[in-house]
Amino acid sequence: MAMEPLTVLEVEYQSGSPILQKKIKMLHEDFAFIRRTRGDGNCFFRCFMFSYLEHVLESQDKTEVERMKGRVEECRKTLQNLGYVDFTFEDFFAFYLDQLESVIQGTEASISQDELVTKCRDQSISDYVVMFFRFVTSGEIKKRSEFYEPFILGLSNCTVDQFCKTSVEPMGEESDHVHITALSDALGVPIRVMYLDRSSCDSGVGVNHHDFLPGAADPQQGSDSGSSAVKPYITLLYRPGHYDILYSK
Repeated sequence: MAMEPLTVLEVEYQSGSPILQKKIKMLHEDFAFIRRTRGDGNCFFRCFMFSYLEHVLESQDKTEVERMKGRVEECRKTLQNLGYVDFTFEDFFAFYLDQLESVIQGTEASISQDELVTKCRDQSISDYVVMFFRFVTSGEIKKRSEFYEPFILGLSNCTVDQFCKTSVEPMGEESDHVHITALSDALGVPIRVMYLDRSSCDSGVGVNHHDFLPGAADPQQGSDSGSSAVKPYITLLYRPGHYDILYSK
């Protein structure tokens, strides 16, 4: 999970598609670094985990930590109301709250930036946090099943419960718009995703992006412009089947 200059992408794609090469040059205008994550199907959740905890570590925003704790409690109640038994998810919730507390400085449990990187590289630690996010995502989708059902049917032709059981809760299942929307809504955290793919737009080649804003009406639409009042502080790079973390200049 080392932070690398964005030039590593130019090297990676030097013999690839001219469209991708052009988009990488365009990414350079706004971004300086990339942090890669393990490509094991959990990469979106691992990216979110590190990027969010890093944001709190750097900002030392105790108000945000208290807000997040409130959201976590709401998510716990959501799962209980849906009939989940506490022991199936409680360890993951408690573990996430421990990680959240650890990035606030001034206590014996406080950790540094380097220690955060080491923790997130430790699969046993990051897997526990990923499971927390998966439960939160599943609970949010089920809680608002009427809202999510049309999008799930378009993706997988299965019921909301089946989708959560087979595509959200199991480790290693990849994330798409539905997962990201649900996690963003449940935890109240805006997320920006930059898309590095071969697609073009009406104005020619450009790097498409999508802002997942808590409470936005449609997981397929969201916001595709930078004019939103809520600017995401988590920015991910999506390449087909994989997410990494981007850092602005």
